Amino acid sequence: MLATLAEPPPATDASSSPEAERIRLAFADAWGEMGAAWGVQPSVARVHGYLLAHGGTLTEREVRQALDISHRAASLALNETEAWGLVTRVADPRRVGRRGPSATAYTVVGDHWVWFQRVAEARKQREADPVLPRIEQCLALAQTAAATGSDREVARLRDWLQELLGFVRLFDRAVTLIARAESSEIARGFSVLSRLPDESIDRLLRLFGSLPEEDLATTLEAISGVSPRVARRVLNAAGRVARIGR
Repeated sequence: MLATLAEPPPATDASSSPEAERIRLAFADAWGEMGAAWGVQPSVARVHGYLLAHGGTLTEREVRQALDISHRAASLALNETEAWGLVTRVADPRRVGRRGPSATAYTVVGDHWVWFQRVAEARKQREADPVLPRIEQCLALAQTAAATGSDREVARLRDWLQELLGFVRLFDRAVTLIARAESSEIARGFSVLSRLPDESIDRLLRLFGSLPEEDLATTLEAISGVSPRVARRVLNAAGRVARIGR
């Protein structure tokens, strides 16, 4: 099940197994390259990838030495990774019982769906949230200009901005829903989709596209208010009807 994806076993020491460390570093490099494609700084994604593959608690010094980067680069990457909600700052458990101040360490958010949600939320805050009011301002300018004149180009621009704003708002809401949902619910939803062949999903999308939006919204709203027991009955009844209608 996707909801129970295994995490890598925590390493007791970054250098305890040279072969394991080689694999962790290769994964960190790959994660850094992928992060660049997502708009995340490669250095930040690389640190996150190493912490993910390590699975344990590491200090800044250990991260710096493992990835062969400077103190400044490691600190900046860890701070940024923490700002994304992908790691948590903790006291180094290996210093428990020792004298002196406890060293700061970092533990990664290991649940894949949780950090997926946090990345989605961070991207929304950094990208969608700032652009929405700017598009609204541009639309207001176009609406004012269109109302006081007969410029067809301005009217087309107003209509385009209106459509774009609607799309960005829908996208923003979708990301918000993903970010606030329980990670287990998201995992279960993707798990259900993974059990369906692509052809079935294509048919479902075409079916949804052929139905009136108002009817779909009303039906889904009604279903959202029923108990799990009633929902199972609805699913069973729908399955029987679908088999008869083939």
